[in-house]
Amino acid sequence: MNTSVAILLRRIRLTETSLIVTWITPEFGLIKTVAKGALRPRNRLAGILDLFHRCEIQFQSAKSSPLHSLRDALLLETFEGLRGDFTRLALASYAVELLEKSAEPETPVPELFDLLNRALRYLHQNPASLKALLHFESELARLLGIASPGHPSHISLERVLQRLPISRTELVNRLSS
Repeated sequence: MNTSVAILLRRIRLTETSLIVTWITPEFGLIKTVAKGALRPRNRLAGILDLFHRCEIQFQSAKSSPLHSLRDALLLETFEGLRGDFTRLALASYAVELLEKSAEPETPVPELFDLLNRALRYLHQNPASLKALLHFESELARLLGIASPGHPSHISLERVLQRLPISRTELVNRLSS
């Protein structure tokens, strides 16, 4: 059994009552877990498995599949301030998309976990801004070792990742106005 602090990045319905949940953790990197029965009424995970929630999770590693089995999740932080503002949610979603493109599955990424955690905490307490977006991109490029002095970080990220999430253009326009 593995235990880790994790941030929920994505959830997809697997069956009528189960979910596939993508997490980022410091020790295990990007992992996918199956949360069996999570959508059943009165399930102990109800209200816990929501986007951007920081939890302590327990999961059983799969032997021959990339889908691990989620055993338990304890809610640590909801970042509730994100939920009342579309632009904050959009910036948090953009950050998650960049991390998913940047991190190798099941590879420890403590620095990337910390970067996302700090970004979510900031957006929980402050309005989204172009400065926050550019700072996130700058820090990500630095952590990935691809920052080029004198070049905007998004250019370095685009060069390495092939393309940035399509949501960036609209987000930059929204934050610039």
